[in-house]
Amino acid sequence: MSCRAISSFFSDDETVAEVGTVKLYRSELNAVIPKGMATEDSTRMARQYINAWALDQVFLVLAEQQLSKSEKDVSKELEDYRKSLLKYRYEQLYVNERLDTSVSEDRVEEYFAANANKFELHRPVVKARYLRIASDSPALAKLRKKMSSDQVQDLVEADSLAYSSAFKFTTWGNSWIDVASLAMEFGTDYVSMMASMKGGWIEMTDSTGVMNLAFVSEMVRAGETAPLEYCETRIRDMIISARKQSLITGLEQDLLRDAREKGQFVIF
Repeated sequence: MSCRAISSFFSDDETVAEVGTVKLYRSELNAVIPKGMATEDSTRMARQYINAWALDQVFLVLAEQQLSKSEKDVSKELEDYRKSLLKYRYEQLYVNERLDTSVSEDRVEEYFAANANKFELHRPVVKARYLRIASDSPALAKLRKKMSSDQVQDLVEADSLAYSSAFKFTTWGNSWIDVASLAMEFGTDYVSMMASMKGGWIEMTDSTGVMNLAFVSEMVRAGETAPLEYCETRIRDMIISARKQSLITGLEQDLLRDAREKGQFVIF
């Protein structure tokens, strides 16, 4: 199908494609094309959608021809799906009306202390400052000195200098990061990256003379318990998830008890 034919779909042709007696209309196609999309992109997306639609129709025709009557009977599957979907939607409505999503710092700390074994690290996590900079940059020597300092003012100056002189600068000085994420900045795997670390410094210079440089100020190794700050978001999600499951379990028990009391549920 030519690009000219595709573009005509958006003008005056109501029917844009046909497989047998089944038609795809312009309004259906327009509904899946985001407004404001460039002509070339919308044409490509239209072609992909039409091909996918046509393939579905062809498969359906073949299935109708080749499958037996019993194989084409999907009424039970549809009814099971309907029941499952209605149950899920009611559970979501029930939970959303009752779920307490607030989690205090004390509750997070309590959960962490009681479940420390769940937070053993499979890879190290670090606090680090990373930059990509020309290996002959006049700011490099000062950056090395300031980045490795434990003085707040030096670190502030290092950040300011890095922002102005480096091609890229990212700091995780106050938060923990998985070493695999840091290794992505270096374009390598974390095992190779960690093997090259000396005295907290990781350096890799490419063939163009650009240096990837990071200083690791803190590290918790694999096999140790992760820092609380690193796990906090996950812990909050786990606590809320447990509350949600508790609500659903309570709902199920209440519904069964109520049905028994009303005589609607009887076991013979």
